[in-house]
Amino acid sequence: MDIVKNLENIQSNISDTVRLVAVSKTKPSSMIMDLHKAGHLDFGENKVQDLVAKAEELPSSINWHMIGHLQTNKVKFIAPFVHLIHGVDSLKLLRVIDKEGLKLNRTINCLLQVHISDEDSKFGLQEDELYHLLDSDEFTSLQNVCIMGLMGMATYTEDIEQVRQEFRNLKRIFEETKTRFFVNKDSFKEISMGMSDDYEVAIEEESTMIRVGSLIFGPRNYL
Repeated sequence: MDIVKNLENIQSNISDTVRLVAVSKTKPSSMIMDLHKAGHLDFGENKVQDLVAKAEELPSSINWHMIGHLQTNKVKFIAPFVHLIHGVDSLKLLRVIDKEGLKLNRTINCLLQVHISDEDSKFGLQEDELYHLLDSDEFTSLQNVCIMGLMGMATYTEDIEQVRQEFRNLKRIFEETKTRFFVNKDSFKEISMGMSDDYEVAIEEESTMIRVGSLIFGPRNYL
């Protein structure tokens, strides 16, 4: 399998306004290095231990994305180097990220995860919870986090119209959030939605960041 060609095929079909995060979870560092040598910088991992191990052995020029559910007691391990944390779904987690950023004199970029699917197993804030969080004094007091936008995962279904409506809903929530809380902040610009099975629909619904694994690396290795 030519993973560089796989990557180039996807990149050739998306615009420059869409950022492609290559989801390298369960894949060896050698594969990541092959894509990095070809010029790709953005890679996503869903386990802190794997993210730390790969970051230690691979070039520091890589932009590491934490795309899995992040536990508060694991934040300190990735805080020094993580490029973007995608799945922030509570004020408690934001507080810990802010605290670790303060220790490092570093602002840590985050996306707030919104629950848009009909699957209870997926994490994320409900729309009203999102607004309540952003409206709180505690949130506005945070100094070492930068909210770059929102992230959401659609229902795993063959019903493309349902997926489209869920992505469309996230775009609506993004616009509402931007207007109410980030109207003068250019940094709030990312809508991370779309994976291997549905990224084309996500882009049609104005995703700015897609997370693609199996279409690049092949089927996942279940460890």
